[in-house]
Amino acid sequence: MDAFPVMLRAVLPWLTPVALVCAAAPVQAQDAHRIDLPSGRLSERVPQLARQAGISISVTSDALWRARVRSVRGTMSAGEALARMLSGTRSRAVQLSATSWRIDAVAEPMPVARVRRARLPAPVPAVASEETEAPIIVTASKIDQSYASFPGTVHMLDGEDLTFGGERGTDSVMSRLASVASTHLGSGRNKLFIRGIADSSFTGPTQSTVGQYLGDLRLSYNAPDPDLRLQDIKRVEVLEGSQGTLYGAGSLGGIIRLVPNDPDPRGFLLQANAGVSATQHGQPGGDLSVTVNMPIGDNGHALRVTGYGISEGGYIDNPLRGEEDVNRTRIAGGRAAIRFDLGDQWSLDLGGIYQATTIDDSQYVDGRSGPLSRSSTVIEDASADYGMAMIVLRKDWGDLRFQSSNAFVRHNLTEHFDASALRLGPSTFEQRNRTEMWVSETRLWRPVSHGFGWVIGLSAIDNSTAQRRSFQEFFAHSTATGVTNSITEFTAYGKVSVEVLEWLFASGGGRFTHSRLDGSGEDVLPSFAAAGAGVTARRTESEWLPSAELLARVVPGLTAYARYEEGFRPGGLAIESDFVRQFRNDHVESWEAGLRFNAPRDAVSASLSFAHSYWRDIQADFIDGSGLPTTANIGDGKITSIAGTLAFLPVPRLRVELSAVYNHSRVTALTPEVARLAVAASTGLPVVGSPIDLPAIGAIGQFGPLAAFGRIPNVSDYAVQGSVDYRLALGAADLRLGGWFKYIGPSRLGIGPVLGDEQGDYVDTGLAARYGDAGRGVSLTLTNLLDSRGNRFALGTPFDANKGGFITPQRPRTIRVAVDYRF
Repeated sequence: MDAFPVMLRAVLPWLTPVALVCAAAPVQAQDAHRIDLPSGRLSERVPQLARQAGISISVTSDALWRARVRSVRGTMSAGEALARMLSGTRSRAVQLSATSWRIDAVAEPMPVARVRRARLPAPVPAVASEETEAPIIVTASKIDQSYASFPGTVHMLDGEDLTFGGERGTDSVMSRLASVASTHLGSGRNKLFIRGIADSSFTGPTQSTVGQYLGDLRLSYNAPDPDLRLQDIKRVEVLEGSQGTLYGAGSLGGIIRLVPNDPDPRGFLLQANAGVSATQHGQPGGDLSVTVNMPIGDNGHALRVTGYGISEGGYIDNPLRGEEDVNRTRIAGGRAAIRFDLGDQWSLDLGGIYQATTIDDSQYVDGRSGPLSRSSTVIEDASADYGMAMIVLRKDWGDLRFQSSNAFVRHNLTEHFDASALRLGPSTFEQRNRTEMWVSETRLWRPVSHGFGWVIGLSAIDNSTAQRRSFQEFFAHSTATGVTNSITEFTAYGKVSVEVLEWLFASGGGRFTHSRLDGSGEDVLPSFAAAGAGVTARRTESEWLPSAELLARVVPGLTAYARYEEGFRPGGLAIESDFVRQFRNDHVESWEAGLRFNAPRDAVSASLSFAHSYWRDIQADFIDGSGLPTTANIGDGKITSIAGTLAFLPVPRLRVELSAVYNHSRVTALTPEVARLAVAASTGLPVVGSPIDLPAIGAIGQFGPLAAFGRIPNVSDYAVQGSVDYRLALGAADLRLGGWFKYIGPSRLGIGPVLGDEQGDYVDTGLAARYGDAGRGVSLTLTNLLDSRGNRFALGTPFDANKGGFITPQRPRTIRVAVDYRF
């Protein structure tokens, strides 16, 4: 059923009246409002202030839109917030009515509003500008380092921008960054990659190459991306390149850090969003989210709760079973936190997260039944649930800060694959991953100020993941060999940043990690269990991860940096056929150099980076002789990445951003075990001895079995991303228009000849618009404008992978209409 034209005809008649109602009925402004605005361009801060204060703001001079304004935080009237924001600029605010203001240009700068800020160090300006302003702080640096002095590639994504036009979880982050990629099995089942550091397409025992965090708390260890919804998120920080010193194991490619909005004792907040969507060639969907913040008493305590539910319509048909639109996805969850002010700048946060994801059927097609069809005799559904309970203790001495973050995580994932190719009739393969993790990190730091800052920390992780496998054929149920991996990790780390010269910063640090690894086979065949061979393993590992960084201010607005860092992932146990065997840890050494440029008032900003990584003993998944995915150390590799960004304001109120990345990845040496599998599979020739040097073989492309291992999987050769954002004041309301595109270049599905299918080479597009004021609005979003069918992921079922031809198409063109309300 095609719901797209039906909804389009239904939406258009009431879309305009709703917009007019939103414009005609702004929320009545109150005497005092909770204001939280970072410094930045006037074009970005005006809509945010209008929303927070419940007013409309017009700007009479186009030149003012590029002006940089100050940060404003606290509870105050709209007039006071405007005065503080505009202090030091050549502009002033004029009140037109109770809820309407106008910003005019003036000949002389407005006097600087002096705001007393207790116990905050004097900041280093983030960019060279005519006015002194609060810097942009990279909290993921763990020393509150300003963006201007941060020696590396970092992206700061505003939470409101990520939810503009509809919140899409991790997809919202990927659509805005060329360097972030993912597999596409479905929500809650994917693996993330940054800067070409990718290992495999399956959810196996290996740890992710990207660290995911909520504040200081690790979200997962060796589980897939939980794809948490980004409702009520303040910002997302993405650090590219290995981050081993500060974040330890599993940050080979970088980290993604979610920064939620904290409970705020200064006032009550109610925010709600509701939307309906229609997918061309598919079923309709809908979403709803609500956030409530409320003070508790008069002692600085507060509670903040967010809840959401999402239903995405299916669009894949299964003609063999006579079913249409089988792959509906449902997501429901929430986040809650309560903050206690303990006095003397101590605070205690108690909170939790829960999210449940249900996928009715897989989203791939077989290439033989139609562009959006798959003929399968069984249902390949999946479900995931993620829960975290946390406690965070903080203390602020002004120039010294303390934080202890502790959490318990439970993460379950159940997947079903069509295994009929291995059986005489319809058969389903079930894989269940059960993860439990305790995580704790305590750190003491001096925020970078006056050219000096440092951090020291201790962390501990206890993670256990059990992977169980079974086959279901008609009414018969049989188990397959599974595995349990457990790791206990203790870490001490430290880092210091020093302004050596007025124009030169130097940073360095190290991390020592001691790990105890335990593993055992599950449901092992009795004959192997009796022998005790390869069923259990226990060992310890220690790693030292150093880092060194330099940043130089070449000329005003232009900085250059260079950095060296290492990262690793611990080893474990993997399943191969009916056996359980070990795989070793892998290690990355990463070098990076780059340039950043910021013109005054951010009229133009640009960056360019060059990174080279040497990856030793790569952990990767491939298909074993029984048709099941297995994990092994395949050899050594090298990844070279060149990335660039450009942002500019061609006209007032219009911002254009572009980014691009080029990746060149290759496996340079194979281990004898993996080479033996490749050669024996096609020639029967044995391979013995030391790792095989691929370049020494000669024409790799002419040696089919080994050529299939010569390229790191899921790494597109290149990607390009672009976006535009336009804002315009229309009477008592504002109009915001946005658009984006991302081209993902070709890549390879996996390691080995069985997983050699090509994927990628497609464009993702979208448009969004919102009309309304600070209190309410209506928005319209259109994604996949071209209704294209690009192959996002070439994996269907691993048991039929040798046939190839699987395609995971993009979600067809989808329209969403939503309303939002804020009180």
